[in-house]
Amino acid sequence: MTLAVFFGCTFIAFGPALGLFLFTVLRDPLRIIILIAGAFFWLVSLLLSSLVWFIAVKASDPGDEPLQKGLLIFGVLFSVLLQEAFRFLYYKLLRKAIEGLVALSEDGCSPISIQQMAYVAGLGFGLMSGAFSMINLLADALGPGTVGIHGDSQLYFLTSAFMTMVMIFLHTFWGILFFHGCETQHWWEMAAVILTHLIVSGSTFWNPLYVGSLVPSYLLMFATGAWAYVLSGGCTQNLLQSLRAERDKPPARILRVHQELSPSAAPCLPCPPSGAVSWDLQLPSLQYHFSLLEWGSPDLSLLEAGVRGLLQPGSSQQTV
Repeated sequence: MTLAVFFGCTFIAFGPALGLFLFTVLRDPLRIIILIAGAFFWLVSLLLSSLVWFIAVKASDPGDEPLQKGLLIFGVLFSVLLQEAFRFLYYKLLRKAIEGLVALSEDGCSPISIQQMAYVAGLGFGLMSGAFSMINLLADALGPGTVGIHGDSQLYFLTSAFMTMVMIFLHTFWGILFFHGCETQHWWEMAAVILTHLIVSGSTFWNPLYVGSLVPSYLLMFATGAWAYVLSGGCTQNLLQSLRAERDKPPARILRVHQELSPSAAPCLPCPPSGAVSWDLQLPSLQYHFSLLEWGSPDLSLLEAGVRGLLQPGSSQQTV
């Protein structure tokens, strides 16, 4: 039974994250590096917050229960704030890395966009957070022992696994939201990430009343996931197309195209400069000006195919 609990909790906690890693990160060496670096940044934040909490506990009276509980609450709040501070430092580091990649690139384009970096960095934060949350519990799950034999909840390992899974997803979504807030200087988005992180971490003080921590955490996960999906350029049409496996169509609502008649020019597809919100694409007999509606740069090869296939002469404006 202990072996079944071990493997069950392991796959619940890390199964979805492992799928994301295998299908979206593993094939790209640069993404693997970003993920490992993100995990390292989270680990450093945990080390510093643990050090501060350890010093505070040792300097206080261990027999004073209210004081010890207050120090525990302080440790959680300080750890959350420090994690978000390191997330901001990691964003600054990746921003510098993008500039370096653009400078070294022959075509002047970064091989990875900032929103892709945000996703991978958030996944790295989440995986390391989940590993530290579950590693000791999984070791205990191997036994020997019986969960709840003294009247405690028998759902301890199961709820811990579900909580770890939701924290991994939340860190991934928080990374996307936080990086978008930094890119667009929407500081309220960064504040929303910090606030929801504090709420989720604070809700764990309801344990062993697990409903009080799991239900709010999953509601916030779905809300932040939908928010991150929209900020990344997603829409209902794209979601329905992906569910119907209609992957051969260009994504909708990526950018708006303004068509202008111009003399015949040689076909070219320049890469937009870093941080640009608009650029021009010249095709034979026509010139198009693109203005981004969503955050981030679209796939330029897909863009060229969409322009050649969808834009009809005479139209003044069309959404690809």
